[in-house]
Amino acid sequence: MPDTDAVAALPPLREVIKAHGLAARRSLGQNFLLDLNITRRIARAAGPLKNAVVLEIGPGPGGLTRALLEEGAGTVIAVERDDRCIGALNDVAAVAEGRLEILAADAMTIDIVALAEKHGKLRVVANLPYNISTPLLIGWLKRVSLFDRFILMFQSEVADRLAAQPGTKAYGRLSVAAQWRCDVRPLFTLPPRAFTPAPKVASTVVELTPRTAPLADADPDILEELVAAAFGQRRKMLRAALKGVFADPQTTLSGVGIAPEARAETVSIEGFCALARALAKSRG
Repeated sequence: MPDTDAVAALPPLREVIKAHGLAARRSLGQNFLLDLNITRRIARAAGPLKNAVVLEIGPGPGGLTRALLEEGAGTVIAVERDDRCIGALNDVAAVAEGRLEILAADAMTIDIVALAEKHGKLRVVANLPYNISTPLLIGWLKRVSLFDRFILMFQSEVADRLAAQPGTKAYGRLSVAAQWRCDVRPLFTLPPRAFTPAPKVASTVVELTPRTAPLADADPDILEELVAAAFGQRRKMLRAALKGVFADPQTTLSGVGIAPEARAETVSIEGFCALARALAKSRG
């Protein structure tokens, strides 16, 4: 077990922010978590970490990074595009006994396949920058076999969409994309005052655990196309919304057991998968 005392003895985060001039930048979607009790709670939710390779996005001054190391993470790969934060992270790396790897890079462009080839399955634990949280997750879901788990902070509205069930207002494309590939479980919600600066909305930590196989059989590209068409006109009945997808949407919908008068938000993921299989068959 690594010695975590040196990490715990690092200066308070507010001192680190002052020393390195780390005022949060809205353009980078930065809202720092400075309460170490909260960062430890997130790290514990991601555990056990002893043999885990943790990918952290947007570590900022390193509060969550410290907590992950204190909880015994085998390796933490911290991806940070803000050069101002690298000095603060180097201070953590200096006492982390080789367990912290810092990548000065944009999380949207890193080669996730190469990281997984080098380290094995990755566990993503992050207070995600709000402005890239959804596109990052969508990209990861398309390569979900590279990951063993995600513990991620989102705006609560996004977390609600991830976990939403059919028949609810929040249910949509993101719900289908996430739940088709993962078991989704919201863990806890934090008020705006927990962050510096305080955002205008609450944030929720969500656990996504990859399924051993998708929820139902479907070609991922065809499923994505179909769901986009259905929810692109979510107020319309599916027989109208899917006119541009199927030659005879009414017959196709009835054939897979979905009422042609139904709307997208009422259709289960399994139902969309059945439609995707029908679309694939129609295209030969």
